Amino acid sequence: MKNTIIISLLAGIIQFSCQSEKTIKDMALNPEDLDTTVSPAVDFYQYANGGWMKHHPLPADKGRYGTFDELQEQNNKRIQELILDLSNHTQPKGSVSRKVSDFYASGMDTTGIEKLGITPLQKEIGRIQGLSSGKDVMEETAHLQQMGIPVLFSFYGNLDPKNSTMVIAHLGQGGLGMTDRDYYVKNDPRSTNMRKAYLDYIKKTFILLGDNKKDAVVKAGKIMELETKLAKASMTRLERRDPLKTYHKMSYLELQKETPAIPWKLYFKDIRLPEPGDLNITQPDFLSEINSLITSVPADTWKAYLTWHLINSLAPYLNEDFVQAHFDFYGKVVQGTEVMEPRWKRVVHATNNAMGEALGQMYVKKYFPQEDKERMVVLVGNLKKAFAERIKKADWMSKKTRENALEKLKAMNLKIGYPDKWRDYSGLTIKKDSYVLNVLRANVFNFDYMKNKIGKKRDPAEWLMTPQTVNAYNSPTRNEICFPAGILQPPFFYPGADDAVNYGAIGVVIGHEMTHGFDDKGRLYDKDGNLNNWWTEEDAKNFKKRAEVLVKQFDSFIVLDTIHANGKLTLGENIADLGGLNISHDAFRKATEGKKLPLISGFTPDQRFYLAYAHVWAQNIRNKEILRRTQEDVHSLGRFRVNGPLRNLEPFLKAFHVKPGDPMYLPPEERAKIW
Repeated sequence: MKNTIIISLLAGIIQFSCQSEKTIKDMALNPEDLDTTVSPAVDFYQYANGGWMKHHPLPADKGRYGTFDELQEQNNKRIQELILDLSNHTQPKGSVSRKVSDFYASGMDTTGIEKLGITPLQKEIGRIQGLSSGKDVMEETAHLQQMGIPVLFSFYGNLDPKNSTMVIAHLGQGGLGMTDRDYYVKNDPRSTNMRKAYLDYIKKTFILLGDNKKDAVVKAGKIMELETKLAKASMTRLERRDPLKTYHKMSYLELQKETPAIPWKLYFKDIRLPEPGDLNITQPDFLSEINSLITSVPADTWKAYLTWHLINSLAPYLNEDFVQAHFDFYGKVVQGTEVMEPRWKRVVHATNNAMGEALGQMYVKKYFPQEDKERMVVLVGNLKKAFAERIKKADWMSKKTRENALEKLKAMNLKIGYPDKWRDYSGLTIKKDSYVLNVLRANVFNFDYMKNKIGKKRDPAEWLMTPQTVNAYNSPTRNEICFPAGILQPPFFYPGADDAVNYGAIGVVIGHEMTHGFDDKGRLYDKDGNLNNWWTEEDAKNFKKRAEVLVKQFDSFIVLDTIHANGKLTLGENIADLGGLNISHDAFRKATEGKKLPLISGFTPDQRFYLAYAHVWAQNIRNKEILRRTQEDVHSLGRFRVNGPLRNLEPFLKAFHVKPGDPMYLPPEERAKIW
């Protein structure tokens, strides 16, 4: 999860009277979700979620299926219904509703897609075949990147980490076909098998394009060799977590001097950004490697590499042979998924990627009541107060650092539900001629939208997620937290449930996102969103010492066989989970102070709080997906997001009578105490 918010819930219950209060409470805390054969003191995750896991077997088209995914499935159906409703009526030519309808229709036109085959991309393939020099490679790189094809290196506009009022260009590593650079360089069995399967996939793709087997094998080998060089020059995921290591600001002229073999003037001219201004080079060593490769790699290798990435990126939107080959690798091999999602879901995803805010505007109009937004504002306010109190009581911080932390928390901006202003899609052209061409048109439109921000002041009203997204985020450079309408539903937010359930679910999500501003990475940004050390040396040492306790705890967890969790990679999310639980529980107790809270379904208020939290992370997951996420994901697996932080919390231990010697018990001296 990115980041979250919340506050008080009782006000407004009567506005949701289509169901009785009892019914909604039963939905919020369903005894059938539990596994009472397991003691909560032994494995709280299994106790809280074993029943749900049993009643929600893993679908064949999923590598993981949890409550997040269950809610996303509901949202997918809602979005499909909105689109189909548009299709049932004639939409005005040029209107955004017409564009949404036509885009979706082109994706569902399987007869037309099969008939066209690779034809819509023949011009692009032919263009690549004409390359003969490093200059040509950079021109083609610029051309493909504008179409959303991630080749050679990454380019994007983002806030300047040390001047967060401005959007500047960022250049860094990229251009790999496998999902992590370690798969290219490690020799463990999984990485070795991944490389073999990736080579097979590349070969199959070139054979589908018309190559004979011998030529396909040669091209696959050249691509793997080139991408391996790119991977070796790339930073690891853990290295990239340090924002100070990925900040190297320089001018365009300095970049040209550092990498003289790369024709940057031509590149920026071709992406229609002739005056790029200041640049952040996130991985200078990577661009140094590109500088070496651009003239030393033969033209035939570049042709194979660029053709491969063009087809690989667009394979899901081509005829079935390409779709299946793409799924066989990324679905079956990487995630362990057995079958593809139904076409309508895949086309909904593509429509969301193309015109997310257009769909979001329709979504919130039908599915997000204004009163939900108002109640979230109250909830967030309560959590901010609770967090401020915890900061004031943090005796391991000096007065000055504590004051800076309180200023940052006070300045933290809040976004709930949906944007105050919507994107304009009038410049996007969508036709019924070709699904893959519509995807490319949308990619170009969205690239230009991103690129046109460069060199300008940031827009404080901009959202980084669509309203229908089942997620939340904290942006350190904006010092803001955002909770889209998509996540403000059960099992995260129940309009009619008691406070314990809502504070345990959406409340912890909100506290989680707030805490991200003060995790191992977020704490390096000040109240204005700038990379600026506002910590004393001693306070920073104290923070790192406390965080290391959490690292060791998670390093000890075995995810599968002998594979351990990665406590350093997941540290930021683990700090946020622990902080979110502490903050939301404090806010819950403050909000209900002086009230006599009843037992519900036989559970005390504190028990309901922790059960609601645990239920958020209920999931079934395949072994391959466990391994993939452990290597690639900064989030811990659901089981450890529950059992990991809860062992550190005295209120949890008391609520479920966890005693010394129980697996869920940690002695006080071994507990992590940060926020």
